[in-house]
Amino acid sequence: MSRIFISGSSTGLGLMTAELLASQGHKVVIHARNDNRAEDAARSLPKAEAVVIGDLETIAGTTSVAAQVNALGRFDAIIHNAAVGYREGQLTTSDGLPHVFAINTLSPYLLTALIERPQRLIYLSSGMHHHVDANLDDILWKKRRWNGSSAYAESKLHDAMLAFAVSRRWTDVLSNSLEPGWVPTKMGGPGAPDDMDKAHVTQAWLAVNDNPEAQVTGKYFYHLKRMKPNPQAYDTALQDRLLAICAEISGVTLPT
Repeated sequence: MSRIFISGSSTGLGLMTAELLASQGHKVVIHARNDNRAEDAARSLPKAEAVVIGDLETIAGTTSVAAQVNALGRFDAIIHNAAVGYREGQLTTSDGLPHVFAINTLSPYLLTALIERPQRLIYLSSGMHHHVDANLDDILWKKRRWNGSSAYAESKLHDAMLAFAVSRRWTDVLSNSLEPGWVPTKMGGPGAPDDMDKAHVTQAWLAVNDNPEAQVTGKYFYHLKRMKPNPQAYDTALQDRLLAICAEISGVTLPT
């Protein structure tokens, strides 16, 4: 039996992943943005050990979520699932950051840095990450005209970069990334063509499975199979720069 925390797990793929893991007998802690979502999630998954509440849009909110997770004790695996989608308008958080960057890029960095190190880390990327550059020179979209699709895709490239940076720095942790496919969740939209029944399986498998194919690090997956990510995801100079940018913005450095 493993103990897993899943960010952004009150609905959608996060909740589906939590339900699958709980059905397998694992202990699962889920996360919701606010009290109403937490109540709904607890009703949807009564087997959940706990529900952590906090808005990952802000540095303070993400820091609070990390503190709540740490107060529950050590976890075997953490699945970084929380995200906003590609149809987002240009919204600015109370920290003065683009909404998509704050939730999709900065919050998994902060949770990684602040939560006690687990044995396994899983970061959800997207197939859209294959077609963009990291654009670290304008990660906050101050120079370019806003494009929600590009902002989302870049943030999902950042998530893969983060997974591989952590796998390189934390050699005692299995850190991997994956794309679940374009599926008809609230984020993906009703016209998404991929298989909903497969979209949550890989992240659960990477979190708990003892198969040698799952006990790897620094790899990228799609439906239980290895896939090549965007080459920039493996660029160590870009990885280090992303970590430095996130540390400078948040004031939190990734532990060595």
